[in-house]
Amino acid sequence: MPGSFSVDNCAVRFAARFAAWGITSFARLLTAVQPDWRGVDPISTGQRIYFANHVSHGDFVLIWSVLPPRLRTATRPVAGADYWNGDALRRFIGTSVFNSVLIDRTPLAHRGDPIAQMATALDEGASLILFPEGTRNLGDEALMPFKTGLARLAAVRPDVDVVPVWIDNLNRVLPKGALIPVPLMCRVTFGAPIRVSEGEAIPQFLERAREALLALRPRTETA
Repeated sequence: MPGSFSVDNCAVRFAARFAAWGITSFARLLTAVQPDWRGVDPISTGQRIYFANHVSHGDFVLIWSVLPPRLRTATRPVAGADYWNGDALRRFIGTSVFNSVLIDRTPLAHRGDPIAQMATALDEGASLILFPEGTRNLGDEALMPFKTGLARLAAVRPDVDVVPVWIDNLNRVLPKGALIPVPLMCRVTFGAPIRVSEGEAIPQFLERAREALLALRPRTETA
């Protein structure tokens, strides 16, 4: 019945809004997260591609939680479909709560073009959060090599600001294999935006992006 479809949709939207509030509130309470806006205005009507280091499944939640509400509702995380479609709860969180752009990372089952998916989301008015390392960095290196997707997306949408974001301390809040998070203060640092220069090759842009991200690391991490 048309009426029941409408009621069901309203119920899902209400549940998604409530879940978003609960998840972001819990993230702020657990981490006392502090945003640090350097060289970029937190309040902007322009679209952005936020790119960050990746140490936890909670990374995009922390970034999303410190964005001003107007930016938050228009910002979509880019995430792996294999993980967020793994069960009903993750699927609800990934799609209904955060409206993620889900990318199929399985080469043999590739459906569609990931760059086209992200570009379409930008064309529809969204900003994006993505992690150019491609997977969580569980090693000792500050950053793993970047995949080419960030540069390719920036090249097809050269008028969109590409903003580096360093997440500090979240890997200590929820270490690999831990079931209970450890309350620790985290910081999310936003750097000055960059864009692809005319004629710039993919490796050169990725190196610039990597340097811009590493420049945001706390000094205690660079010792």
